[in-house]
Amino acid sequence: MKNRKSRFPHPLTLLTGFILFAAALSYVVPAGRYDRRDDPVTGRSVVVPGTFQEVEPTPVGPFDAIVAIPRGMMSAGEVVFLVFLIGGAFAVFDATGALRRGIGWLIRTLDGREILTIPIVGVAFAMGGILQNMQEEIIALVPAVLLLTRRLGYSAVVTVAVSAGAAFVGSAFSPINPFQVQIAQKVSDVPLASGSAFRIVFLILALALWLAWTMRYAARTRTEPEEIESTEMDEEPTRRDALIFGIVSLTFVILVYGLLRLGWDFNEMSALFFIMGIVVGLVGRLRVTGTAEAYAEGFRSMAYAALLIGFARAIFVVMDDGGIVDTIVRSLFVPLESLPIAASAVGMSVAQAVIHVPVPSVSGQAVLTLPVLIPLSDLLGLSRQVAILAYQYGAGLCDLITPTNGALLAILAAAGVRYEDWLKFMVPRYLALMALGFVSIFIAIAIGLT
Repeated sequence: MKNRKSRFPHPLTLLTGFILFAAALSYVVPAGRYDRRDDPVTGRSVVVPGTFQEVEPTPVGPFDAIVAIPRGMMSAGEVVFLVFLIGGAFAVFDATGALRRGIGWLIRTLDGREILTIPIVGVAFAMGGILQNMQEEIIALVPAVLLLTRRLGYSAVVTVAVSAGAAFVGSAFSPINPFQVQIAQKVSDVPLASGSAFRIVFLILALALWLAWTMRYAARTRTEPEEIESTEMDEEPTRRDALIFGIVSLTFVILVYGLLRLGWDFNEMSALFFIMGIVVGLVGRLRVTGTAEAYAEGFRSMAYAALLIGFARAIFVVMDDGGIVDTIVRSLFVPLESLPIAASAVGMSVAQAVIHVPVPSVSGQAVLTLPVLIPLSDLLGLSRQVAILAYQYGAGLCDLITPTNGALLAILAAAGVRYEDWLKFMVPRYLALMALGFVSIFIAIAIGLT
C-alpha cells in the first residue's frame, strides 16, 4: 500500500513540475504574439487574426518561474477570494445544522432506493454547470456530498463524479453557459443562444450517459454504509431549516440572473455568497460571533484549494512571460487548413483540448483561440457554430482530467481522492464523451447548423 501511494506526485509537486516545464519550453518554442484589441461586446482583450509575428525571445529562468507562483496567486485573486468566501458561506450553512438534517431526511426518504440520490444530486450539480460554469463553488460543497455518499456506502470517487463530474459535463454541453458558449458566441459574432435546441439534445444525451455510468460504478463498488455519528442527521428538518434552504436556493437564482442579465463576474459572486452566509448565520441563530467563527473555519478549510488554483494559474503566467502561448495556438491550428472539413473540425476540438492544459480558463481560451479559428473556419467553409462546438467540447471536457485545473485538484483533495484514481475512473468516460462530441460535430456539419 505504501508503494502504491507513492507512485504519483502530490498535486503541489505536480503543478510545480508543470511550472518548471513551462519555463523550459520558453527556451525551445519560438516566441510570438498576435496583436490584441479591446472588444466592447465581451469586455475583454481579444486576439486580432492574421497579426501573428515572431518576437524577441524572453526565456523564463528557474527563479523567475518560482516567482510566477505568487504572481499566479495574484492573477487568480478574484477566483481565490471567491473560493474563500463561498467556503466561509457554506461553513456557516453547515454550522446551523440544517444541511446535515436535510441530508438525513433525504437518506430516510430514499430508504431502499438510495441509488436515486445519484441522479437527484447529479442533476442539481449539472444545472450549476449549465447555468454558470460551476467549478470553484463545488469545493465548499464536497464535505456535504461526501457525508451523504459515505452514509450510503458509496466511494469518494462517486462523490466527485456526482458533483464535479456532473457539473463539468453540464458546462461542456451547455447551450447558455455565460463563461463558455455565450462568450464564444460573442467573440465569433454569432447570435446568443443560437443553436440551443441542437445543444440541448446532446446535453441530455451526455448527462444521461454520465449519470448512468456513475450509478453503475456506485452500485458495483458499494460497501457497507459507514456509520457516522451525527445527532443532527437523525433529527427531522425544521421550518427554520426550510427557510435556510430557501435562502440558499434564492442565492443561486440571484446568481444566475446576475450572470446572465447583469454581466456579473467573480467579485459580484463573492459578495453575494458573503451576504448569503451572514443571512443564513443570523437566521440559523448562530448570532454575529458564531457566524464569524464559522466563516473563519471555512476560510481555513479553503486555504489548500486556493493554493492549488494559484499554482495552476502560474503555469499560464510563465508561458505568457515566455511569449509562447500564441505560438502554440498558431502551430496547432495552421495545419488544419489542409484537412477535409470534418477532419479539420475534429482537429479543432483536439487542439482546443491540448491548449486547455496550459490555459485552464475556458473564457480566457475563448478570447485567445476563437478569433484565430473563426477566419480559418470561414476559409474552410465550416460553420462558425461548428467551430464553437469544437471549442466547447475540447476545452470543456478537458476540465475533467487536466491536472492544471486547480479547481479539479482542490475538489479531489477535499474528497480524499488521488488524482491517478480519478484518472482510472475518468479516462474511458472522457474518451466516450469526446466521441459523443465528435458525433455532434459531424451531425452539425451534415445539417448545416448555423
